[in-house]
Amino acid sequence: MKIFSHPVLCNYYVTYRCNAQCGFCDIWEKPSPYVNIENVEENLKALKKLGVQVVDFTGGEPLLHRDIGEFLALAKKQKFITTLTTNALLYPKFARQLQGNVDMLHFSLDSPVREEHNKSRGVDCFDRVIESIALALSLGEKPDILFTVHEENVHQIKQMYEEITAPNKIILILNPIFRYNDVGSQISEHAIRSLNMWGRKKRIYINDGFLKLRREGGNQIQKPICKAASTTIVISPENSLLLPCYHLGLESIPIHNNLIELRNSDAIKTLISQEGTHDRCQGCTINCAMQPSFATEINGYFFAALPSTIKYSWEKQMWKSWLASKF
Repeated sequence: MKIFSHPVLCNYYVTYRCNAQCGFCDIWEKPSPYVNIENVEENLKALKKLGVQVVDFTGGEPLLHRDIGEFLALAKKQKFITTLTTNALLYPKFARQLQGNVDMLHFSLDSPVREEHNKSRGVDCFDRVIESIALALSLGEKPDILFTVHEENVHQIKQMYEEITAPNKIILILNPIFRYNDVGSQISEHAIRSLNMWGRKKRIYINDGFLKLRREGGNQIQKPICKAASTTIVISPENSLLLPCYHLGLESIPIHNNLIELRNSDAIKTLISQEGTHDRCQGCTINCAMQPSFATEINGYFFAALPSTIKYSWEKQMWKSWLASKF
């Protein structure tokens, strides 16, 4: 049974540029412009009319955009739920501009060991993450730690929890690594069991739908679970609509201040109808494409994801943001 038929999430890429060089990501390798505020303002109005509830300002490193604070303020003014993930190198510079306008603020941390995290990111940023946690808390923010988990660091979940997130009473998000475009990797059954075990603890979140999907071999093109194109609107720094998702990116269609008509066009509807069925969709486990997909229809993945989603929403008090977006 289908729960909704309109898009609920926008992945808004403000730039692909990044001040880190993570080995499990290739976004930072791309040349990129920065979005302009006129396009953002116009697109936010259209997104609201299309039924989108959550806007994720992303990149690249979104804090490289000097107007990111203004983008978030515009989104909150229009009662979107907002999210932003950063490596924290620039967070102290932007913290007060962002204050009160980010519902889900994620600081990326790949290891509780300074040298290992810095090596993973290709830049010295561990200390800046620790500094940013303290700064965010002092401003009344509730940041999360986004921990990309792979075979080499899964054993560090305990240390990350005990030394960094639990003492600060913040949520540890376990983000299992995925593979795309010959970048990244998959994880073993041993790592999946470990993620499942740690996800039962207070203030630790792992979407159990991710684990079910990996155990079942990822998206199957004959019976796709992926609903990325129908649930999510992806906007590029060039102000184009990307379909069926950012990572596959088969189509890039200029918006030209025409997002509503473009999204409702027959051409886009045809592309949406093909979501999850392309050859490259076989075995896909990309988290940002799958998370909204699990909330689209009542099925096994819906029920797998539901308890962890409720847990995160309760511990994060996301019901307050949801109510604010409605009234």
